[in-house]
Amino acid sequence: MWWKIVKVGIKNLLLHKLRSLLTLLGVILGVGSVIAMLAVGEGSKKEALARIRALGASNVIVRSVKPNVEQDDSRPVSSNGEDNRNNIDILAYGLRHTDLERLKSNLPTVKRAVPVALVTCEASQRQLRIPNARVLGTTPEFLEIKNLQMGRGRFVTATDIHNAWNVAVLASGAANRLFQFVDPIDKHVFIGNDVYRIVGVLESQDSGNGTPGAVGQKDLNEDIYIPISCVQRRLGERQEIRSAGSQSFEQMELSEITLQVFDEKYVTQTAEMTRQLLLRSHPDANDFKIQVPLELLAQANEEKRMWNMVLGSIAGISLLVGGIGIMNIMLASVTERTREIGIRRALGATKSDISVQFLVETILLSSTGGVVGVLTGIMIPMLVSALTDLDTVISVWSVVLSFGISVGIGILFGWYPAQRAASLDPIEALRHE
Repeated sequence: MWWKIVKVGIKNLLLHKLRSLLTLLGVILGVGSVIAMLAVGEGSKKEALARIRALGASNVIVRSVKPNVEQDDSRPVSSNGEDNRNNIDILAYGLRHTDLERLKSNLPTVKRAVPVALVTCEASQRQLRIPNARVLGTTPEFLEIKNLQMGRGRFVTATDIHNAWNVAVLASGAANRLFQFVDPIDKHVFIGNDVYRIVGVLESQDSGNGTPGAVGQKDLNEDIYIPISCVQRRLGERQEIRSAGSQSFEQMELSEITLQVFDEKYVTQTAEMTRQLLLRSHPDANDFKIQVPLELLAQANEEKRMWNMVLGSIAGISLLVGGIGIMNIMLASVTERTREIGIRRALGATKSDISVQFLVETILLSSTGGVVGVLTGIMIPMLVSALTDLDTVISVWSVVLSFGISVGIGILFGWYPAQRAASLDPIEALRHE
């Protein structure tokens, strides 16, 4: 019985192929847009969350920030806090080695503290050079705390730091720029005025510009790592700034300190204690910034949820339009088939038989449109990922939800036309022209 009803429904829909196709198109676009938009949104948010997780949920990151200092011409800021009445200004700011020792000794919740001293200088190897290479002086724990992976060789060791040996580890991008197709291990590179031996090369990091894990918000793949003692003894902590014919100097001992907490539940308290400790030597609190990845992760999750709701609502409007289209075509079908309905009722069909007949047709329309829409919604993100660098993630729940809504809309918007058809008076229906 049900198979016969389905066959009759298919036959009736095929009598008006173009009209049925246009009705299907509304459902297809609605379902496809829901899946595609959620896939794009999920992909972008997943990438952002991955970058935040790379910082470490149990970490507290303290970064040096250049303050907005308005200097008096008669009293330029000096590195030692004394008057400097010469023509050269020295702006001393940011984290210091004493801050690192204070945090280590006063924070019982901290498992390890990893300092970073960033210096910008030229790195060269024969004719190949990087004019403004980012050279990071750090400790062996930096590799683990930043979730970096060695490609070849080794990282900086405690022995390198103790002896201030001139060794360097290249990120993949820096290795390609300086050595191209040559293996850089045990080769030498000029960093500033000194020669350093390459002892390791990192694997390529999926970072990109603006990665939160990168010191100074730059690309991790362009960095060069050396022992932190080499920055102190050879490269120095003072940099020359030239602009508009003027000359000034900036002095910054440490660019970043990453604190790894024993337990994630103490991260927030550790961040507050860190702030209070740093305020002792930085009373203005304008030359450092504390970043808590765990809080960023919670915020990003909330933004992700809200973003998916917005995208789903926008795409759901397309499904609503498709449902209105289904109601429109079914109401037109009831009007056109009034005489047919009268004949069926005269031959013994009940109201429920007529109602089921029209509901089956609407379900056929919505489910067929839903299936094609699901296929379309899956293909669009795949094409976007293939043609662009944008990652997309197709979730099972978005496919099931969009298909279920399409069928539900078909039933919802088909119910009224079905009831209207079933309520027609058989005698009046037979007289209809």
